[in-house]
Amino acid sequence: MYDVVIIGGGAAGFYAAVHIGESAPNLKIAILERGKNVLSKVKVSGGGRCNVTHAEFDPNELVKYYPRGGKELLGPFHRHGSGDTVAFFEDRGIRLKTEEDGRMFPTTNSSQTIVDFFERQTHLLGVHVLKHNAVTDIRYLSLKNQEKVWEVKTIKGAYQSRKLLVATGGNAKMWNVLANLGHTLEPPVPSLFTFNIKDDRIAGMQGISTYARVELLKKNFNPKISIKLSSKATDKRLLVAEGPVLITHWGMSGPAILRLSSWGARILNDYKYRFRIRINWMPDYHKGGVFPLLMEIKEVEVKKTVLRTKAVNIPRRLWTNLVRASGIETHTTWADVSKKQLQLLAEQLTECEFLVEGKSTFKEEFVTAGGISLKEIDFKTFESKICPNLYFAGEVINVDAITGGFNFQNAWTGAYIAAQGILKE
Repeated sequence: MYDVVIIGGGAAGFYAAVHIGESAPNLKIAILERGKNVLSKVKVSGGGRCNVTHAEFDPNELVKYYPRGGKELLGPFHRHGSGDTVAFFEDRGIRLKTEEDGRMFPTTNSSQTIVDFFERQTHLLGVHVLKHNAVTDIRYLSLKNQEKVWEVKTIKGAYQSRKLLVATGGNAKMWNVLANLGHTLEPPVPSLFTFNIKDDRIAGMQGISTYARVELLKKNFNPKISIKLSSKATDKRLLVAEGPVLITHWGMSGPAILRLSSWGARILNDYKYRFRIRINWMPDYHKGGVFPLLMEIKEVEVKKTVLRTKAVNIPRRLWTNLVRASGIETHTTWADVSKKQLQLLAEQLTECEFLVEGKSTFKEEFVTAGGISLKEIDFKTFESKICPNLYFAGEVINVDAITGGFNFQNAWTGAYIAAQGILKE
């Protein structure tokens, strides 16, 4: 008989185990992990450096990075936010550093530092880490002495526990088990993915990154509508993200693309991952502002070729491809370029449309939108409103975030508050 069984040997599971074990060393705790390794997502995150959290310490700002669950996490972040996470690790000898974009990593630049810490700490606390223990069923039983306990059946046997914490991430089998207990599942769809695009304007440019604004166009978008109507349509655009766009072998990635995929996870799933985007490669300008700029250059640089005169601050190869896409020949000078061609170039620079046909997973940092309905969780304790003594933490619930350490912060926060709820009982 265990006092606490934690299903899931990932970030949330280990964080909760450490907090419970340190506060109540007399409790018997077990972590059940279905695989042969624990903390596998921690190991690969941040390119193997582990993006522990983000240096956004204001809960009111922090929740803005969560497409789903931000409202529910506001209170929990006030109790245990990014600053508390930093203090947890640094108080235990794990120093963190902040990069320019706010992401925080261990100063060792190695995720193994975090993995080793959790494995060492749980060992010292006497937590039983039981690998190769995939869960097949969960039941709430009454013992002969009338005590009610959780029985967790795995491929290796059965474990009984007074408290149960589920921290299994986006595990479809576990969601089905929880649904059998009466919980409602928000259908899972992929989040945080890159866009598959085949287009001559970005062909052979893999590795090039530039700051841009990316807009998801509605399915019924008509490119022939008037300028007036186009402005209205822009006001009602579905989703917009601004930030670095990375051109890849298969299409586009980078923070702006990943943010769009995260916020638009359900819409893009409905679109079956075939849709159009519009990119402004000069986000500080619009088409009407760029055209006069190009006309000024036409008056000044009369003898130079348009192709060789990079008139705006974008990568040279991108400029070259957009010039060619505007119908401007290699040897065309600014003196000879027509107004119509410059209008087309202004459009390519600020309203550049691409057809997206499919998605690709963002490295190993796959995130799922969906999970246990947030209405069925008490966010003061992260306890189930459906089943007593059942707690949740991490992506098993319908919470997900954009990249930058925010998904881990959700795991740390939920695990800490669930641990406090378990300890209070």
